[in-house]
Amino acid sequence: MQNMTQKVLSGERGNTVPTRRQFIRTASAVSAGVLAGRFCTIAEAEETGPAQHEKAQIAITLDLEMSRNFPNWEDRHWDYEKGNLNQAAKDYTGKVCRRVRARGGIVHNFVVGRVFEQANVDWLKEIAAAGHPIGNHTYDHVYVLAKSVEELQYRFRRAPWLLRDRSVLEVIRDNIKLTDRALQLGIGIESNGFRTPGGFNKGLNGHVEIQELLLELGYRWVSSKYPGHSGMENLHGTGRAPSQEAFDSIVRAQRAAQPFVYPTGLVEIPMSPLSDIVAFRTGRWKLKHFLNAIELSLQWVIENSAVFDFLAHPSCLGVVDEKCQAIDLICDMVDQANGSAEIVGLDVIAARTQAN
Repeated sequence: MQNMTQKVLSGERGNTVPTRRQFIRTASAVSAGVLAGRFCTIAEAEETGPAQHEKAQIAITLDLEMSRNFPNWEDRHWDYEKGNLNQAAKDYTGKVCRRVRARGGIVHNFVVGRVFEQANVDWLKEIAAAGHPIGNHTYDHVYVLAKSVEELQYRFRRAPWLLRDRSVLEVIRDNIKLTDRALQLGIGIESNGFRTPGGFNKGLNGHVEIQELLLELGYRWVSSKYPGHSGMENLHGTGRAPSQEAFDSIVRAQRAAQPFVYPTGLVEIPMSPLSDIVAFRTGRWKLKHFLNAIELSLQWVIENSAVFDFLAHPSCLGVVDEKCQAIDLICDMVDQANGSAEIVGLDVIAARTQAN
């Protein structure tokens, strides 16, 4: 049962679609877990803190999409062309993957499906062939908590006929399924996990319909939660150094960024503050301050044998950190941990979370 569960959690859904008998067994296990108290709310997860493990698990994750304000601050057209990756973003993705692989780790990528409309995706095939997991980030970078068509995505707001009379939930479902199909036909792999466009302070808590939709589509884990932290409010556009309050808040937020299981059985692996977008767009930080936040956060994570899900976007990080200093810092700190930390994919973190 454990082997089957871990295989499903890994995201290899093409070869592990549960039979009816397996589904019943899994459902029984989920029910037993609920009765045993294994599943918890976000508040309960934050109160109890990280589970005790022998090793800290560090994930380096990249969202493969274009980002407003990068490479130039006035750039906003990417809101409508999230999947139209420029060459610089593709090159930086490949560089990070090779760099981490050379240090014995992997990078977990999440791709916007419209990337596959580009003429050539050989660069993505190479990343997959090197053993780096690639997950689903929806086809159009849609807001999965949308309640109206206007909230879904800028593209649909400008061209509402693309909705074709579908409901909001139908568009979200189709966006996820279309990216699954693009990964299969485009580079011959199955989606390894799902990350929501945008992170939510409460994750998918209170949105059971989205949890159930993901489970229905074969996903057993999601990365949707981005814990809130303070100290960023007055930095936008100022260029000032972050306050000590900002750094302290980011470190405290690591406790709220630990994996847990929703009552539905869906595993949540939060994104760990501080993301590159929050640092360099919201805060207008300098790179040295971003590196300081990473170092302080990883110190706490390694000391507590916890989980750290580093979130970055090649279209952003590649502009502000061309030499990959953030990536090297993470790899260096894992090496210096003397075996008490490891770099893994989110699927591995999900399997350990489910097994607890």
